[in-house]
Amino acid sequence: MSATIHQRVTRLATLTAVHRAFYWLHLHQPQIRRWLLDTVSIPAPPFGEQERATAFLDRFRELGLTNVHLDEEGNALAELAPDGEPMEEHSPVVLLSAHLDTVFPAGTLCDPVEDEESSRIYGPGVCDNAAGLSALLALAAALRFARINPPATILFAANVGEEGEGDLRGMRYLFTRGSYRGRIAAAIALEGSGTSTVVTKGLGSLRYRVTINGPGGHSWSDAGAPNPILLLSRALASIAEIPLSRSPLTTLNVGHISGGTSVNSIPASATALIELRSTYAAHMHEAAHEIRRILHETVAPVIGPASLTIDIIGDRPAAVLPEGSALLSTLRAVDRHLRLHTEQRIGSTDANLPLSLGIPALAIGTGGNGGSIHTLDEWYDPAGRETALRRILLLLLAATQIATELGEEASSAARTAAVHSTP
Repeated sequence: MSATIHQRVTRLATLTAVHRAFYWLHLHQPQIRRWLLDTVSIPAPPFGEQERATAFLDRFRELGLTNVHLDEEGNALAELAPDGEPMEEHSPVVLLSAHLDTVFPAGTLCDPVEDEESSRIYGPGVCDNAAGLSALLALAAALRFARINPPATILFAANVGEEGEGDLRGMRYLFTRGSYRGRIAAAIALEGSGTSTVVTKGLGSLRYRVTINGPGGHSWSDAGAPNPILLLSRALASIAEIPLSRSPLTTLNVGHISGGTSVNSIPASATALIELRSTYAAHMHEAAHEIRRILHETVAPVIGPASLTIDIIGDRPAAVLPEGSALLSTLRAVDRHLRLHTEQRIGSTDANLPLSLGIPALAIGTGGNGGSIHTLDEWYDPAGRETALRRILLLLLAATQIATELGEEASSAARTAAVHSTP
């Protein structure tokens, strides 16, 4: 299969239409930069992506894509279908996506700043993920300019809910409840910078909000009442001693603690945010079971009114793209053609969700360089990103050619997952 895939990629790269698309990418780097600047300037805080999504609907229409619409979860969607015809009910789809949201709260100043002495751009979310979103538009524009009719429909998605407590809600909807469920044969998520990087191992996470409640009171007159901060502290000290796997690595973090009002008040509640991460789901769930046991055993013996609440605020599945996957073999063939070294990495991205359903997926860098991710000093330098965009374009077109091969098994897995998923 590897030799066949390599031949397919080589043939693709010689097509006149593909060279027209490459020409557009070469000629329009300033336009892609402007799209990036425009994107950064539109705030997209967690659960507040609507304005940016609306802007992408307008861009999709301007580029001549079809079936441009917003789904019920807020994903901005459009299609490039074979011969421009509407997609048949069960025909395979290849998803090309980039997430709209940033980690920055509402009210964050989002105006991008261009460095006069370099090609760097500074701004919240400029690399994660304005870089991916501008690449999404660039690839759509190049395909349209070259008048390429793919053998399978390409679904373009500027999706919501990738960051933090968004918990992949945009992808969950697409793959388990939306109108495209059961049809997506392969998924490519555009994520940040890098020319040869690709995420093929989905780093899973379980996130909890733990709250212990008590009656509260005065530190002197109500002495002896259950103290939620002390109870929570006792539990967290025990949780820190849970043995975690080193191979594959599983990590535990307590990222936030809150509670209480003053030094002479017994607090009425105390809350902690706890996160587990691993590439192996079973290890995460074993550790989660221990966390629950410790919390319940800490609160249960307390004399007096005390209660425990454990809320799941994130459940990002861990999954891996198999080494024998046609999608991974195709990427390697593309990289050989472009003389790139395929740098496989572990990451927590939109690709986690389809991978957990057995659907071939990866997250791929969109060129250039970036740094200070998730800080107000985040920056992105788009210089030299043309090679990365060519890489993605070849991978995307090759994926549409093998979509039927990928689609039979993957679509079956997606349909099964959709039937058993909880909305």
